[in-house]
Amino acid sequence: MRLEPGTTKNDEGRTFPFVVLPELEAMLRAQREKTDAMQKATGQIIPWVFHHNGKKIVEYRKSWHSAIAKAGLLGKIPHDFRRTAVRNLERAGVPRSTAMQLVGHKTESIYRRYAIVAKQDLVDGLKRLADFRAGLDKTPAAPKMVAITSSMP
Repeated sequence: MRLEPGTTKNDEGRTFPFVVLPELEAMLRAQREKTDAMQKATGQIIPWVFHHNGKKIVEYRKSWHSAIAKAGLLGKIPHDFRRTAVRNLERAGVPRSTAMQLVGHKTESIYRRYAIVAKQDLVDGLKRLADFRAGLDKTPAAPKMVAITSSMP
C-alpha cells in the first residue's frame, strides 16, 4: 500500500508492505472491493479505501466509541494502538529506522513518546544480558601465548 505525499499527517508519502500480514491484506482488499463496487453502482469516484457512503470521513469519534464498546475496549484511544504497534516493533527487534518509517514518525523524539518501556521489557532485557553473559562463560578460553626463546651457547 502506498500513501501518497500530502495525504499523511506528516505530509510524507510512505509504503507499507501489507502483503506480509495476510489477514490485514485480506481485510484491506475486501474493503477496497466494497469501495470499487460502490463506485460502479453509483458512478462516482471514491478515492478512499475507508469512507462513509462514498464521502471522506471527517469525524470518526462516534464510530470509534461504538467500535471499542463492541470490542470490549472501553477507554481506548487511537494512539493506544499506535503505542502498541511501536512497542511490538521494538520487542520484535525491528531496527528503529525501519519502525519509524512503518509508523510514520519523522523524529526520534516523537518515536520515543510511543516506545513506552513496560516492567516486563526491563525483565526481558536483563534476561537477555544474563543469557549473553552465560554464553561468555561457555566460550573456550583463548590459547595461552608461550614465549619461545632460543638459548645459544
